[in-house]
Amino acid sequence: MAQPVVKAGRSGRPLLRGASSLLPWLLPVLIILLWQFGASLNLVSPRIFPSPLKVLTDAWNLIESGALFDHLIVSLRRAFVGLAIGGGIGFVLGILNGLFPLSYKLFDSTIQMVRNIPHLALLPLVIIWIGIGEEGKIFLVSLGVLFPIYVNTYHGLRSVHPGFLEVGRVYGLNHWQTIRHIVLPGALPSIFVGLRYALGIMWLTLIVAETVNTTSGIGYLAMNAREFMKADIIIFSVILYALLGKLADLITKWLEHALLPWERSLRR
Repeated sequence: MAQPVVKAGRSGRPLLRGASSLLPWLLPVLIILLWQFGASLNLVSPRIFPSPLKVLTDAWNLIESGALFDHLIVSLRRAFVGLAIGGGIGFVLGILNGLFPLSYKLFDSTIQMVRNIPHLALLPLVIIWIGIGEEGKIFLVSLGVLFPIYVNTYHGLRSVHPGFLEVGRVYGLNHWQTIRHIVLPGALPSIFVGLRYALGIMWLTLIVAETVNTTSGIGYLAMNAREFMKADIIIFSVILYALLGKLADLITKWLEHALLPWERSLRR
């Protein structure tokens, strides 16, 4: 009698997995349905808050004309060039300060003071010092992503379990072998947390940076739509930022699972 129950349980597991994978999208879909329902009842003026169908129609027109892809490519270039520069600097500083006490004493206090300055508040100074071109936008993105990656890289290096270091000494690993095979892999989970946090700040900074005297990018698309009171394009731009942020987070989680199989095993 017990055998059919086991089989039924196993056959039901794929359904449970499918339902579990769809569950995170339940709330966004529900919000869109309520939005469409409210728009169909004219609870709010369509000029101020257009329906999802109107937003989707105008988005499709942008896709057909090719304008959306042109703006998207520009925004992605700004975002990921800034991420590469700021993230690279933050990662190197985190490695240096996490491994070398002298470097920590020299740089960490200054980094912590600069970190507590809201980087978006520096926008007027960035315009004066660097200008309103691409360099200023990339600088702001770089500054925004630098500190999360630095802090989490440093924290990951300093938080490696002492037992792992003792195992390395037992196996006769020298200083650099211990860093390569134990310390850096042990710090990777914290580094990925910093990367995910930095990606959120990257999109937030880009939204602000692209509102300053630009002729391309998703932010320009929204600002240009504001001049003509096209709320549907503005809403679509906001949704597009949200989707790009979610996609970047999913890619980072996939990389984390691919590069840290032992971390997944420990969680189980």
